Amino acid sequence: MRPRTRVLLLAAVFALLQLANVTGRDTPDTKNYLSYALSLGGADKREAAAAAIDYVCAGRASIAHRAQNVDVVRFHAPDPAPRVLEECREREWRQVETRLAAGQTGGHTVPFMPERFMRIFEARPGYPVFLVPFVTLLGVTWGVWTAGVVVACAGGVLAFLVLRTLSVPVPLALTGQALFYVLPCGTTALRPMTEGLQLALTLAVLWGCALVLTGRGTRAGTALVGAALLALFTVKHSQALFLGLCLAGAGAAIAVRGRRRGAPPERAVRALTGVGCAGAFGTVLLARVLHHPSMAESVQDLLTDHFARPDRERPWAEFFQLQGNFWTEWLRRRLWEPVFLACVAAGAWGARRRPVFGAFLVAAAGTGFLNQAGHPDINIWGDRLIVLAWLLPVLGVPQLLEPVLRERVALPEQKLRRNRRAEAR
Repeated sequence: MRPRTRVLLLAAVFALLQLANVTGRDTPDTKNYLSYALSLGGADKREAAAAAIDYVCAGRASIAHRAQNVDVVRFHAPDPAPRVLEECREREWRQVETRLAAGQTGGHTVPFMPERFMRIFEARPGYPVFLVPFVTLLGVTWGVWTAGVVVACAGGVLAFLVLRTLSVPVPLALTGQALFYVLPCGTTALRPMTEGLQLALTLAVLWGCALVLTGRGTRAGTALVGAALLALFTVKHSQALFLGLCLAGAGAAIAVRGRRRGAPPERAVRALTGVGCAGAFGTVLLARVLHHPSMAESVQDLLTDHFARPDRERPWAEFFQLQGNFWTEWLRRRLWEPVFLACVAAGAWGARRRPVFGAFLVAAAGTGFLNQAGHPDINIWGDRLIVLAWLLPVLGVPQLLEPVLRERVALPEQKLRRNRRAEAR
């Protein structure tokens, strides 16, 4: 079976498995992105609100139904889905109607939350634009599901392409694709949120880095990195800033290390460093020109529970105090269940086999920690903010296993050569 066929077969199997959960994947922010997409498709505020509310409430009703089915005390009680659906619709419509009546009708999103909070989503058109063709052709439920499956499958394929560009054997490149699907990055990519596109675009950046560093396409790789950073700006501009800065930092670190050893930085490293700097500078410039919400506004959003309370007078002092509390608790929980730390450590160790690319891989994965540091909220479901850190084991573990695979392949060949020499004698 050809490698291309194996890649597509693995992606197809993963896609079929996702039929087990067509609904119930949404998060509190899903309705904001979905209403944006419906608005771009031509729906007015009430039409977009109706479709987004029905989708979200149907998901909550489905979850309530499944939860009761396995409740050891109430599994024989009446189905709660109709009640949950009606209560959810009433609650969401009450909030929307109140804000529409107050004149909160600007922008593309439906006013599910205060206007200052909705401005954050207005600055992220990338994911809604991606959703438009799916929800237009397939309807909301199946359109959102299909969009999630497509972007998650694409992430796995990109992981395979990165590893093959680095000359990792096909079985291990397929392992990287499978790891993307089975680790939390696959689950998170399926949710109707920006994280799936962030993962895919970050992998596209790493593929571009691999093309440049291996000499398989310097111009194409550089262009791919720049285009992916630009697309990432439309999805979540803070992530584009983090990734640009981290790429530039990785390139600078490689250059400094090379100078200490008496070797000037390679042209490929200089090119990637320049693209990273341009991406970071361009993100800051475009964000100011387009009047995107600043980091200070994001901190106020965090500390005021989405602007439900008055602004803090000393937001940065409170923010940094919260940082210390958050990471202490985060580390305690990770040590209690150290799977994440073990996987990241294994990935980092594997990345050492190709030190230059490994530096850029660590930099890209490190944006997950930066993203989490920007939102030190321990209650956010599923560690989705730090999900980019999982790219380190996805691409690093297959490299860690390379010596094992090559040894297993080499031993039979050596034995065969010995037998042939013995026969020749």
